[in-house]
Amino acid sequence: MNMQISQRTAQTQGLVMTGHMQQAIALLQLSNTDLQRYIEQEAEENPFIDVARSDRALPSLPYSGGKGNDGDDASSRVANHPLSLYAHVAAQFDLMFTSAQDRAIADRFLEALDENGWLGEPLEEIAFACALDMDEAEHMLLAVQAVEPSGLFARNLAECLALQAEDQGLMTPLFRAVLDNLPRLAAADLTGLARVCNCAMDDLRTTLKQLRSLNPKPGADFLIGDLIEREPDLIVTRSATGWKVELNRSTLPAVQVDEASAAIATQDKRAREYVGERLGVARWLRRAVEHRNQTALAVGAEIVRRQAAFLEHGPARIAPMTLADVAQTIGVHESTVSRVTTGIMMVTPQGTMGLKRFFSTALSSDADSEGGASAAAVRYRIQKMVAAEDPANPLSDDAIAQMVSKDGPILARRTVAKYRDMLHIPSSFQRKRQGKLNAM
Repeated sequence: MNMQISQRTAQTQGLVMTGHMQQAIALLQLSNTDLQRYIEQEAEENPFIDVARSDRALPSLPYSGGKGNDGDDASSRVANHPLSLYAHVAAQFDLMFTSAQDRAIADRFLEALDENGWLGEPLEEIAFACALDMDEAEHMLLAVQAVEPSGLFARNLAECLALQAEDQGLMTPLFRAVLDNLPRLAAADLTGLARVCNCAMDDLRTTLKQLRSLNPKPGADFLIGDLIEREPDLIVTRSATGWKVELNRSTLPAVQVDEASAAIATQDKRAREYVGERLGVARWLRRAVEHRNQTALAVGAEIVRRQAAFLEHGPARIAPMTLADVAQTIGVHESTVSRVTTGIMMVTPQGTMGLKRFFSTALSSDADSEGGASAAAVRYRIQKMVAAEDPANPLSDDAIAQMVSKDGPILARRTVAKYRDMLHIPSSFQRKRQGKLNAM
């Protein structure tokens, strides 16, 4: 066997992700609020970083929602919206938890609160994140469930309704029995429900009437249309030349570098190395924040340019658009657009929503149709159809598919079923059964 040892030299190119590059990429995903928090944390460790917000007022150019409402402007929409669910609960936590440790744990529960007011994460995960055992987690859960309105932080429907029933003094043995047998109620098996609850039908009807007075989604009361739990990062207004996108200066943080203090500190030779390193970090952060703002503005402007029909006429006219479309136009990588659209919210005449919601693939249309409609627009049409249907005779998936396909993209029944699931719309059989229950 012949063995030879050889040495070869080759030249290759590769990208090394430095710490600064990773941080800059992470900044793209942050909202204005999260960016403010991040900069404040950096300022605590770096004496040459000052956090400031622009004194520039919000734009007040009139814009309309397609109906000529010139009295509405972006500043009023941002400043005067109702208190969000997050802010409402946080304000109560300020009074409920005086211990910093308890407040930090409560805030972790608050982060898990979904838009309906339910606990959106398993209690085991929250306990692990807060280094609690399950008994301690259960005790804290009971504490945060004491907020108003009752029903918040419930883990399921039965618990949500039970919290409200306890608060309103409705919890009786019969009421508890009904909550323990909600699947029978969902199946409209009233005879079987009365049998397992060992009650008369008249008593059951009285309890069901009380049950219907409760709110299964107490957090949804804090949302109006697409209004969100925090202020938007971008604002769309109508000007004389068309639609205009601006950064929300009322929440936009800015990094200021204290060059004067740094110059004085460098006179001390012993501190010169430390000052140089901290000053370099401060200058980099200022450039990174400016780059993040410019990228967010460019992405938002391109989205608005492509979605002019949506701004004029609403969700039914949202146009097909992909991340690659926007990335190619503004000259950045597709992953950059994906990161920017993750955390950025934009206020428009049609409501406030995340940039991700504007992206939707095109559906195939017949020969007589003018281009493909977006999947998001079709889902909106399905939602409107179901909302307007006769509860006693709901539309089947086949019927919806035929109605959409008449004047739009060709839609299969299985596609309607998939979109129903995405919109959390029950089947026609379930909707008919629910209609009967509501009519009692």
